[in-house]
Amino acid sequence: MPKTRVKREDLKPGEVLCAYCTGRCCRYFALPIETPETWEDFDHIRWYMMHGDVSVFVDEETWYVMVLADCKHLKPDNYCGAYETRPQICRDYTTEDCEYDDDAAHDRLFETPEQVWEYAHAVLPVRPRRTLDDPISLPVISG
Repeated sequence: MPKTRVKREDLKPGEVLCAYCTGRCCRYFALPIETPETWEDFDHIRWYMMHGDVSVFVDEETWYVMVLADCKHLKPDNYCGAYETRPQICRDYTTEDCEYDDDAAHDRLFETPEQVWEYAHAVLPVRPRRTLDDPISLPVISG
């Protein structure tokens, strides 16, 4: 059964916002990454995204890699099954600025490797094409 949507300001004294939430903060994590500037940088981002439920977004000029994965301790009622032993990052997190009523709008959102590559083609200089005469260096395997 879906939880009732309640505005933050309508919470009664002693009520916890988490009682009305779907556990958004426990369903992914995002880490800042360096702003891509080269073909190789964008290729690395494509590689991240080829590993499952991974997206990349840009928010206020900072790039993030976002791994969409539920915390293994998230219970069906969206509460924490490891509350007493949760990591410090979870202990430090508060509902004051949480994503409960956030529209999740980003400056840019890339959900597929193809979108990243298309963006790279739009913002980078033309990439030189490899010709048949270009040597391909392979690693040397010894003994």
